[in-house]
Order: sequence, then C-alpha cells, then structure tokens
Amino acid sequence: WGVKRMKLYVIRHGQTDWNVAGKCQGRTDIELNSTGIEQAKKAKTQLKDYKIDLIICSPLKRARKTAEIINETIDCKIISDERIIERNCGNIEGTTKEEWPSIVNEDIDIINNYNLNWNKLKVESIQNVCNRVWNLLDEIQEKYKDKNILLVTHGGTCRAINAYFNGISEEGIVVSAKIKNCEIREYQYKNGKIGENK
Repeated sequence: WGVKRMKLYVIRHGQTDWNVAGKCQGRTDIELNSTGIEQAKKAKTQLKDYKIDLIICSPLKRARKTAEIINETIDCKIISDERIIERNCGNIEGTTKEEWPSIVNEDIDIINNYNLNWNKLKVESIQNVCNRVWNLLDEIQEKYKDKNILLVTHGGTCRAINAYFNGISEEGIVVSAKIKNCEIREYQYKNGKIGENK
C-alpha cells in the first residue's frame, strides 16, 4: 500500500487554421489559432489537479504552444522529443481528405496498414511512426515508473499510442484514436509485449 502508480496522459494540440480547413498538416509547422489557444487554456484548467510531474511534447509549434499554456498551472519541466512529432505526410501535406484518394491512387486506409507498410509519395511509413512512438513509450515506462507524465502530441502519433496500448487488428490497420483538439486521454501500463494490452 502507499505505492504510487504511474499514469500516462496524452493530449492532442489545440486547433490550427489547417484543422479548420481540413488540411493534412504533417510536419508543416502551423501555429495554433485563437480557438486553439482557448482550448489549451481550458485543458490547463482541467489538468491542474492531475499532479503532472513531467510534460513531453512534440517540437512542432502547435504542440509546443499547447504544452506551454498547460504548464502555466502545472509548472513542471517540458522536454521536447522528436519521437512524438507528427507523421511526415510527404506529398499529402497541405491537401484535404477529399483530395487524398486521387493523390494516393489507392484505398486511403492503406497508409495506416502496419502489415503492408506503405511508403510512397514521401509519406512516413506507419511502421516507422509506430516504432519511434513505441520506443518513447517503452522508455517512459522504464525511466518514470512512479511519475505522472503528460504527452502533448498529434493525431497521427495518437494513432500509434493507441495501438501500443490496445493492439492492432489482424488486418494490420492502425486505427485512429479519434482524439479531438486538446482532448485528454489516460493510458495504463500493464505487463506485456507491444501489440498486446500493456
């Protein structure tokens, strides 16, 4: 008794103008818009009683700014980590979902199929996204056993985080975490291998 269990919280960055326009952002370094700033302020209020010990965030401006606003009440260290930067979407960046099928020329789900590991049009493969995100999640479990950690990241990396804790279907589809801007999720580490419940 009295043992503190580690908690891992994940939040997606606040809204940007490209989110509103439905454009794929990827590594394009878009700032938060005024709504995104307000969303981060609301999340700051929500998180103030969560007893966060450390924030790890993506180096992109939209995630970094979200982390800085949240940290106004938490007041802990922020570490920037490339492993939770958004997926590099190559030639798809700056385009909308309606435009993707004609660019990819295949069923769009193929880009998130772990088994097929599609890597055309300069789009980062889903296995690469998962491997870098999972590497950080393994490291967090080892390094911060008794700490509460907040990750401030992106929709694409949240997909990989979700797969780490909830597994991947037999068909290999790494499903979307369906996480909204500044939505907070909590994940629990359990014993097990990647691809199983942790």
